[in-house]
Amino acid sequence: MVRMDCPKGCIGVDIGGTKTGVSLWAGEEKLVQKVQFPTLGTPEAVIARINAAIDRIRETNPAVSAELSALGISCGGPLDPTEGLVLSPPNLPGWDRIPIVQSLHETTGLPCFLENDANACALAEWRWGAGKGYRDMAFLTFGTGLGCGLILNGQLYRGAGDLAGEIGHIRIAEDGPEGYGKRGSWEGFCSGSGLGKRYAEATGRRETGKYICDAAAQGEADALRVVEECAFYLGRGIALLIDILNPRCIVLGSIFVRREGLFRRIMESVIAEEALEASRRQCIIRPALLGETLGDKAALGVAINGLLSHRC
Repeated sequence: MVRMDCPKGCIGVDIGGTKTGVSLWAGEEKLVQKVQFPTLGTPEAVIARINAAIDRIRETNPAVSAELSALGISCGGPLDPTEGLVLSPPNLPGWDRIPIVQSLHETTGLPCFLENDANACALAEWRWGAGKGYRDMAFLTFGTGLGCGLILNGQLYRGAGDLAGEIGHIRIAEDGPEGYGKRGSWEGFCSGSGLGKRYAEATGRRETGKYICDAAAQGEADALRVVEECAFYLGRGIALLIDILNPRCIVLGSIFVRREGLFRRIMESVIAEEALEASRRQCIIRPALLGETLGDKAALGVAINGLLSHRC
């Protein structure tokens, strides 16, 4: 995909397990208006609220709305981007083969494009954030779960069945906490849910990833051991990505953005031991840069990428 100027106007829809955001963009820098609401009720009820939000922002901003080019949807997977279907994501109960693209196209009249949230965030960080300027980049969500979006040779890479980037399923150790349905998986060690499970095993208390990282930063021994283990396996998994993909940049989101200092030293020492030296030296590892705007920018990135891909 060759980078081109952003369309004059786009709508972004960011569907999360707890909240949904609908944003109107003039170009790629100006967020004109955003409407946010809880993702509650049936899929049909949520889609109705999305349509109501779109109607509201279009009516409020007629000049931008007259020049809309596309609508982008970022949503947790699994998805079928080609058919425009949401396929029962674990954080969206009841969303079983929901034709979100067809539904929003029929009500808005706009070209609509769908990507899973890891791919969408990869597009955003590549176009505007920590991965800007690199043709080969991987984005790791490193939040509640562990997913990956890949930009390879300047294009979003989905794989043969749109399933590329499911790195959380990789078995990184013979045994360990269960994540993504597999004991010893990378997600089991390196995610907010994984941190919570390991901390519960050590203390008998189930806490959030944020609590555990905060406690580790304050020197609590159990929290520190859990975080250091996570950092070790984070480095081991990233070393695999470096050896397999030889990317110029790896961008880490969520937990790493908030608490980079807890992970960086151990992660880098493991990468130095495990990864090929030449590939390691070519790879820059950065925290995501877009912060609280990432979800909105991710949906916008889906719209722009969809338009440009269909023009090529």
